[in-house]
Amino acid sequence: MTARASSNNQSATNFNLLGILAHDLTRNKLRVLLYLTVIVAGFSVILASHYNRQQNIRLESLMQQRDELDVQWRNLVLEQRALTEHNRIEAMVEKQLDMHRPSADQEVVVKIK
Repeated sequence: MTARASSNNQSATNFNLLGILAHDLTRNKLRVLLYLTVIVAGFSVILASHYNRQQNIRLESLMQQRDELDVQWRNLVLEQRALTEHNRIEAMVEKQLDMHRPSADQEVVVKIK
């Protein structure tokens, strides 16, 4: 019987404790509201920090991609300059098309009246 009495006594104590907590919470509404506001503000700071970190990671990724594209563009510009040099074009024309610069006696001057 003592075990049952102590069990009833504990449940009564738990019920009384919950009643006291509920009573205190309803009595100090402004204080509870301020606590909840602090908790919500804390969570919003956490979420904003997380979002900021994600945006910084994305920015770093885009900057790295920009740098890679810039290097690729510079290489393409160098390749274009190398391919369009007059000496190279003249050498290819002489080699592939068997064309040569005319000599002075082969040149024809056309005069327009």
